[in-house]
Amino acid sequence: MSIDDLDRRIIDELRIDGRASYAEMGTRIGLSPSAVKRRVDRMVADHVIQGFRVRLDPDLDGAGTEAHVELFCRGTVAPEDLRRILEGIPNVVEAFTVTGQADAIVRLRAATMPDLEAALEKVRLAPQVDKTRSAIILSRLVENREG
Repeated sequence: MSIDDLDRRIIDELRIDGRASYAEMGTRIGLSPSAVKRRVDRMVADHVIQGFRVRLDPDLDGAGTEAHVELFCRGTVAPEDLRRILEGIPNVVEAFTVTGQADAIVRLRAATMPDLEAALEKVRLAPQVDKTRSAIILSRLVENREG
């Protein structure tokens, strides 16, 4: 499936305001509301758009304490094995395999520092994990739109 310039403009509009009406988006990009809807529906069906989300203020959501954690694994660990381990830890927001010395980078969120420490300990206890290196997020300087 390929997307054209109009699809990209619709995606940009959705990134800016996912609640904008098809009429609002159509006015800004020069399409009718029904044409915008057809394109959005097609992109959803083709898995170009893979979902719509609500992003909450982490402090109001009770998860304002955040850390990025590098995982260093014992031997070779398949990404699917890491995924299974990390999906079982509710505080894991995102996880990535990466190049460099670490095998993966995990983003953790929790309500308090003790909760974050408990989540980190769950990650450390996984048999495949040899060691971790953590960085606690102090403040968010830039947050670009997703995608």
